[in-house]
Amino acid sequence: MLPKTKKKFRVSDEELEDFIFKYCRDLTALAREDRFDPITGRDEEIRNVILILLQKNRKNAVLLAPAGVGKSALVVGLAQQVVKGNVPVYLKDARVLEVDLASMASGTSGPAEFQARFIPMCKALAERYNDPDYPKFVMFIDEVHTIMPMIEGSAYRGLSEVMKPYLTVGDLLVIGATTVDEYRMFVKQDPALDRRFQQVPLKVPTVEETIKILESLRPGYAKHHNIEIPDECIRKIPKYTAEHMPRRNQPDKSIIVMDQSCALYVMENGPKGKLTLDYVKRTVAVECKLHPDAIDA
Repeated sequence: MLPKTKKKFRVSDEELEDFIFKYCRDLTALAREDRFDPITGRDEEIRNVILILLQKNRKNAVLLAPAGVGKSALVVGLAQQVVKGNVPVYLKDARVLEVDLASMASGTSGPAEFQARFIPMCKALAERYNDPDYPKFVMFIDEVHTIMPMIEGSAYRGLSEVMKPYLTVGDLLVIGATTVDEYRMFVKQDPALDRRFQQVPLKVPTVEETIKILESLRPGYAKHHNIEIPDECIRKIPKYTAEHMPRRNQPDKSIIVMDQSCALYVMENGPKGKLTLDYVKRTVAVECKLHPDAIDA
């Protein structure tokens, strides 16, 4: 929460909260409401991001990984650690804000109008950065390469130039996310901006690591679908997706298959009961356009 005492800022507390409400997801507020599944297997990467945020210079992180590996999930994991108090004093009560650039760009007629919405929020966060009465604000920008000037057709094109002065002074904490190739092709082409970020690569989980992720997620999905998800299904789902869905990445593809398999079971049998491997095979078969008998043949 913002302080009750009124302070003189160019952007008022009320205006800042309005920007956050309209154009951001407050991940720490949602984590406090227990709105997210547990994040498993990313302790080291979360620790690396915290280490970067604590630094005086180059205090911005960019998460690099293919789609479906869990870049956004890592930021949720950071927000969960903030809520649990498992962060240094510097980040105590920090607010992790996912900036929804699509909402911010909605209804605008061009870059100037879009930036007129973004700049005041940047200014508001930056001018509170050194005030001890305010928590630290951490901005998360997914697909961060889309803010670069050379991105044709992006509504957010050139936003990096707006942010650069604040990043140079060090009055913003930013976490970006993109793929290795897109970072190299677009962000790295601007050496000044590249210097402001430290890279945090995320490796694709193995089958065994994905099994552990599904085990941690199982209680939430079992509760939602009101069915039991046996160990056999948890073990087989990553194996099937690894064999038959090679173009997609873990853990996303296995989480989707687990959810869809449970939904298919409930649709045909109603809630309660136990998910069987047959429903998992049928789900994978539909995704891969195969006969269910070809799965685990």
